[in-house]
Amino acid sequence: MEALADSHNEDSPSRIQPLTSSGQRVDSSAEVPKKSSKVVKPSGMVLSSRTFDTISSMNKRIQGATQNYISSSRSKVTATKTVVSSNVAPSQRRNSTGDILPTRPSSASKLKENGAENGKKIVPSVSDPGKRSSLENRRMSLPSVYSKVPVSVARSETIKSSPVSRLSLKSDVSKTDVVRKTSTKPPVPASVARRVTSSSVDGSIGHNSLTKVTSNTSPSAAHSPSATGNFKQRSMSSSVGRVSSSSSRKKTSALEGRDSRFMMLPQVDVKAGDELRLDLRGHRVKALNALTLPPSLEFVYLRDNLLSSVEGIEILKKLKVLDLSFNDFKGPGFEPLVNCKGLQQLYLAGNQIASLATLPQLPNLEFLSVAQNKLKSLNMASQPRLQVLAASKNKISTLKGFPYLPVLEHLRVEENPILEMPHLEAASILLIGPTLKKFNDRDLSLEEIEVAKRYPARTALCIRDGWEFCHPELADVSTFSFLVDKWKDSIPPGYILKQASIDQPFEEDICHCHFKYANISSDFELALKYQWFIGERTLSNFEPIADAVDEVYWPKHHDVGKYLKVECTPIMNGVQYPSVFEISSLVSPGTGYPKVLNLSVHGELVEGNVIRGSAEIAWCGGTPGKCVASWLRRRWNSSPVVIVGAEDEYYKLTVDDIDSILVFMYTPVTEEGVKGEPQYAMTDFIKAAAPSVKNVQAIGDAVEGNIIKGVGEYFGGKEGPSKFKWLRESRDSSIRELASSGTNEYIVTKEDIGRRLLFVYIPINFEGQEGTSVSSITEVVKQAPPRVTNLKIVGDLREGNKVTVSASVTGGTEGSSRVQWFKTTSPKLEGENGLEPLGASKIPKAFRISLSAAGHYLVVKFTPMSPDGEAGEPAYAISQKVVETLPPSLNFLSLTGNFSEGEIVTASYGYIGGHEGKSIYSWYLHENETTNGSLIPEASGQLQYRIAKNAIGKFISFKCTPVRDDGIIGEPRTFLGQERVQPGSPQVLSLKISGEAIEGTTLVAEKKYWGGEEGDSVIQWFLTSPDGMKNVIEGATTSSYTLTVRDIGLLVSVSCEPVRIDLAHGPIVTSEYVGPVIPGPPSCRSLEFVGSMIEGGCIRFIAEYTGGERGNCIHEWFRLKNTSMKDKLVVDDYLDLSIADVGARIELVYTPVRADGQMGSPRSIISDIIVPGNPIWTSLSLVFCCEDKEVIPQKSYYGGIEGTGKYIWYRTKEKMDKSELVNKAAISDGALVVGEALTYTPSVEDVDSYLAVYWVPTRADGKLGDPVVAFSSHPVMAAHPSVSEVCIKKLSLGVYAGEGKYYGGYQGSSLYSWYRETKGDIILINGANSTTYEVTDSDYTCRLLFGYTPVRSDALVGELKLSEPSDIILPEEPKIEALCFRGKEVEGEILTAVEVIPKSDIQHHIWNKYKKEIKYQWFYSNGDREQRSFEPLVSQVSCSYKVQFEDIGRSLKCECTITDVFGRTSNTVSAQTSSISPGIPKIDKLEIEGRGYHTNLYAVRGIYSGGKEAKSRIQWLRSMVGSPDLISIPGETGRMYEANVDDVGYRLVAVYTPVREDGVEGQPVSASTDPISVEPDIYKEVKQKLELGSVKFEVLCEKDRSAKEAPGAGNLERRILEVNRKRVKVVKPGSKTSFPNTEIRGTYAPPFHVELYRNDPHRFKIVVDSDNEMDLMVQTKHLCDIIVLVIRGFAQRFNSTSLNSLLKIET
Repeated sequence: MEALADSHNEDSPSRIQPLTSSGQRVDSSAEVPKKSSKVVKPSGMVLSSRTFDTISSMNKRIQGATQNYISSSRSKVTATKTVVSSNVAPSQRRNSTGDILPTRPSSASKLKENGAENGKKIVPSVSDPGKRSSLENRRMSLPSVYSKVPVSVARSETIKSSPVSRLSLKSDVSKTDVVRKTSTKPPVPASVARRVTSSSVDGSIGHNSLTKVTSNTSPSAAHSPSATGNFKQRSMSSSVGRVSSSSSRKKTSALEGRDSRFMMLPQVDVKAGDELRLDLRGHRVKALNALTLPPSLEFVYLRDNLLSSVEGIEILKKLKVLDLSFNDFKGPGFEPLVNCKGLQQLYLAGNQIASLATLPQLPNLEFLSVAQNKLKSLNMASQPRLQVLAASKNKISTLKGFPYLPVLEHLRVEENPILEMPHLEAASILLIGPTLKKFNDRDLSLEEIEVAKRYPARTALCIRDGWEFCHPELADVSTFSFLVDKWKDSIPPGYILKQASIDQPFEEDICHCHFKYANISSDFELALKYQWFIGERTLSNFEPIADAVDEVYWPKHHDVGKYLKVECTPIMNGVQYPSVFEISSLVSPGTGYPKVLNLSVHGELVEGNVIRGSAEIAWCGGTPGKCVASWLRRRWNSSPVVIVGAEDEYYKLTVDDIDSILVFMYTPVTEEGVKGEPQYAMTDFIKAAAPSVKNVQAIGDAVEGNIIKGVGEYFGGKEGPSKFKWLRESRDSSIRELASSGTNEYIVTKEDIGRRLLFVYIPINFEGQEGTSVSSITEVVKQAPPRVTNLKIVGDLREGNKVTVSASVTGGTEGSSRVQWFKTTSPKLEGENGLEPLGASKIPKAFRISLSAAGHYLVVKFTPMSPDGEAGEPAYAISQKVVETLPPSLNFLSLTGNFSEGEIVTASYGYIGGHEGKSIYSWYLHENETTNGSLIPEASGQLQYRIAKNAIGKFISFKCTPVRDDGIIGEPRTFLGQERVQPGSPQVLSLKISGEAIEGTTLVAEKKYWGGEEGDSVIQWFLTSPDGMKNVIEGATTSSYTLTVRDIGLLVSVSCEPVRIDLAHGPIVTSEYVGPVIPGPPSCRSLEFVGSMIEGGCIRFIAEYTGGERGNCIHEWFRLKNTSMKDKLVVDDYLDLSIADVGARIELVYTPVRADGQMGSPRSIISDIIVPGNPIWTSLSLVFCCEDKEVIPQKSYYGGIEGTGKYIWYRTKEKMDKSELVNKAAISDGALVVGEALTYTPSVEDVDSYLAVYWVPTRADGKLGDPVVAFSSHPVMAAHPSVSEVCIKKLSLGVYAGEGKYYGGYQGSSLYSWYRETKGDIILINGANSTTYEVTDSDYTCRLLFGYTPVRSDALVGELKLSEPSDIILPEEPKIEALCFRGKEVEGEILTAVEVIPKSDIQHHIWNKYKKEIKYQWFYSNGDREQRSFEPLVSQVSCSYKVQFEDIGRSLKCECTITDVFGRTSNTVSAQTSSISPGIPKIDKLEIEGRGYHTNLYAVRGIYSGGKEAKSRIQWLRSMVGSPDLISIPGETGRMYEANVDDVGYRLVAVYTPVREDGVEGQPVSASTDPISVEPDIYKEVKQKLELGSVKFEVLCEKDRSAKEAPGAGNLERRILEVNRKRVKVVKPGSKTSFPNTEIRGTYAPPFHVELYRNDPHRFKIVVDSDNEMDLMVQTKHLCDIIVLVIRGFAQRFNSTSLNSLLKIET
């Protein structure tokens, strides 16, 4: 609700500036209260005005700091005369908040006039401080109103009458019309806009006024109330005759302000006429039956009356707005409202209603206000259209019984005990649902909305049934346990309910429910029955879903955003037990991805049947589309194969499917194209159908000799050996005789001519099952023309063989039939296509196969002829195989040619046996005619062979292997030549000289010999001069000749005489000349070293030159270290070998140079490796020697590469003879060996001593030379003192040591120092001058440095050396040795984690000085002991923890860490408690809540601890102020106590004895209130009546007080109770037939007293003495309290306390 949003601004000043009719603004300084009416003289008649002027509306605007509350307005106001009677007795009544209004002044003259004349416009103002409080009081009493307040005109009529005559509806006062137009806020929902606004008129009108309203405004304005409440609407009429002190007025204003925050009262609908509206506010109406209520009433305003029952309202069936606020309703008794079906707004605020259980369901009720009552809960019937529920200022402490309010938008429960419940707003969201927009006049908290989402869906039902709201993490288990406990008596015996849950439902997706019962002791099985329901809210009436009676349900599209409910009914042994239920979360929209939920194949799995694949699809929010279906066939032990074309849900089984399994594959696809996961279903093996046949017929012409064939369409699996029969018709057609059987073909014979044939088909499947036979009959058989049958070819189908044709000719006598032969390559005969004729068209029936037919099929064409020349249809026959050829063979083989070397021999042969392929030819050479020959490879595959040289003297043979074109190989044949091969005549076929005619070149004679095996042919070289003289070169008789210098300028030739091996000579052949010979390039023919290849030796060389006249040849020496390194040496004719040459090779490069300067090609020679000489030394000495300076002997060596020589260093005090050291045997004791290396570094021991070195020169290969000794020239000198490797080492915690290596002779008294480095500065630590240092507190967070100043023994001081800084010095980390608990491990006790500090002094010092903080974290256990885990208590981070109720049965754990000022954290230490026990029941912070008045309700409240609370005992008592005595109040043992007038002046005391569920009691605790005071409104009336001194009250009593029947309207009589300061009496009023009679009379002297009935607040007993007492009754508790207090007030002189003390009211 938003009606009270700006109530905190009610004390802000306002400024009203209406406009005159001319539009001018009226001065706002006019005083309103003094000019609101004109006073006239009293007269005997009362004038009334019926004048209604046109009213302009006021426009409120927000001003100043209170812009949301008070607005300036402009209006045209017409003031009418108001006549006030001065003799009307003032009477008091309660206002809308239950307070007593101030009385009017006794004289009208007290009102001051300000010169305003009749008819002038008056402007109310609040500028007068003296009047501001009055206006503020009136403003505070006004309720909140809605935006869009209808324009209304209020007219007040003051009625002069007695209290009894106030029911009269006559008006005797003037009427003042006021028009208001309010500023508006943003629009509110239409449902809210229809509500009637709270009235502001009655707050300032006298208690005897009757309001009547008329208006000329638009119809829509009267029906547009709002609940936003951003402003207050006030009455423009001034109040008349108000008298009240300033303090009383302020107090009343404050009280009214508090109440008005929650009062939501209607504004009178001024649009409705008198026939539709009844306004009797403040008329002290006691019963509706006393009124005449027209049934047409729609708006009834009965606020501020004395009504306690709604009896009589049932006739108002058109009622829309009913205001019963501030009456005496206590409830129940609202049943008569059930007839008011059209009621939209109901106001019941400010009553004493304790329950709404009898409030019926009102189908159109939109607004309900029950604020400021005594409601303990909101238990009532469901209100389907209720949008606003105001229930503030009640005693609501539970949500149990909360009704179903499906459209509620605003809920207000301020100032109720239930506000202490955590997450009350979240609980309200769960109970009401998403329609809730505001809670307690505020927008819903996003945090509470999120909290509400964390609760299970069943939470709202559990809350309504009394479940105690808990943390969302525990809600699932807690609510389930609550329901199980609720159902425990209705669950089948021997079973327990273990689970009740529903999966998250999605649109068009399968949703499972899970109900699990555990059998613990039953012998019977349990069956479960399900029913699904759908509902808008969890508290709504769920509607059953038709046919949803399975464990699963598929939510539909229209279910999205709704809740599902499942009722599970257990059935055991035929007995049906009460159902349990579960509620799902909201149905979510589908994912859009379809899913196949169930896939099956329907139909009989027999061949020929049609089967259908059926898919159950969850479309999951997608639009159903065309899905993809396919069928696959899977044979035994093979993979499925797609059946082509089977892409429909229907499939007809074929013979291919027999003994196979069919797979139906289905992929759901939405219309949007989204594909789901494909699923498949498999059938059993397909069976074959029973064998049958249809469409049986005989194919072919029924003509003699024809072959007719019986056919039919077989069905029924794989066909087996079906049976066939041919029956022939007898001549008389009476019977049929068997013509043939076993085959479906039949050759028509002569016997069949003129008859019909019957073909019988008996189907039999593969298993042998026989089906029903089917037959077909032919036409009558006719005689045939000549016809050939059984045509075939007879004979061996081989090349050259003779074959014949045989045939049977039917159709008469055969004549001269024609036969023709063909060949073909095709085994199938298709007419004459592809046939190639063999011979003439007419040949004899016998035929010899020619070679051309080989490899072909023979075809014969037989044309039958009759003797008369009639030709029949030709018949063809083809051979069953192709014509075979003869095996390949040779019929002759021969060789022709001359068998002599170089001649060609040719082979020839004759081939038979089909077409020749690639026959094989081979040539062989034989040593003789009997031996096997050797293959001549180069002649293979050829028919000719040129006789080669290697064939001489041998025989030649030729072998031919015949091969047919089909690859068949025949027998080979060989032909051997008859004579040996003869050699040819020796001769030189060619002779030439190769090589250039250049000096030094070797010429070669190349010849080609022919004529058998060559022998020693004769070769001779010749030189021919330029003049033609030819000379033989002596000795040049080989095939090669090297040209010399003497051949220069001559021509060279060679001759050859061929000689065969058998010495046969051939003709001499001479080559052509070459030349003349020219000189050759200079060259070196030979090159060699001369000399010894040893270190120190000298080598030379010898070179042989060629190439013309020798010039100055060049020679170069090189040293070769390896293949890649070459050093050039001298260019002399010799080379002296040095150490550098040892191990290397010497290369000589010789370059020949001719005399003319032409250089030839260099020639080189490389020596062997140069070997070293013997090792010897040449010198040895020692130079300056100093400590720690390496000494290297100055030496020289000869004798190859020096190896690792032997060195010995000696230390001697004096120089010795070198010979002593060379001769080791003569070494004296004064020489000490100190080293055996090449170098030696003197140490401090060598200082002031001589050093000597002993050296044995050694070659690299280990050969030793003679030893030698050398001494140092001076003794060894000491080095300058220095230090190195200065560092710090940690000896122990807080103790460090400095170290360094001294150098420089013998160390003296070196100096040590310690430094502290902080922030880059190095500070000397005074007094720290040793090598060890113990850390102090000043060193923490700093680094240490150690300083070392070396001092030699001779007092020479070196340079100070500092170490590297140490790590930052920190004290020892704080440690926790253990953690223990102090306190009892009992609920309600405080456990304190105590750290155990190690006993060391260091730790105590660290804890005292450097401890920064200690962190704690508490945990609680989760799970059993075997699988226990700990969950953190996030907010529990202190050392102490108060054990909670939730911790009972758990174990607690505390983890502790300590952090020092240096930021270091210790290891975590934990301690764990045992299982927490429940504590001794006790109650803390016990207090009594209540406002301190005798009409209020008081509640005892405290914090219980000590296990689960049972029914603790509470006793209410009274205590007199100043007295220790307690008076027990009988029967008051509940948490709530309703005070009465007996409690006035006493303190209320509540004694609370806590009791645990196991019966253990705790110590009782008490709490008390302040002394109870009289409710202020009642006090005012009581005081007024006491001041009068005598008061009369109308009361009721029973007719027959001896009767025991309950008091009721028909059993009560009216009495007058007269009370004054002296006595009290009860008078029975007189009637027409009797006089008044006093029934009881008495004074206030003891034992007079007044008793109250706690069970009936309307009754009381007056006891004068033991004989005079009387029970009386009044209509309201309010009146009863006034009477009792007035009587006790008059009797105060008999009491020890004054009236003011008794009433607890300030003077």
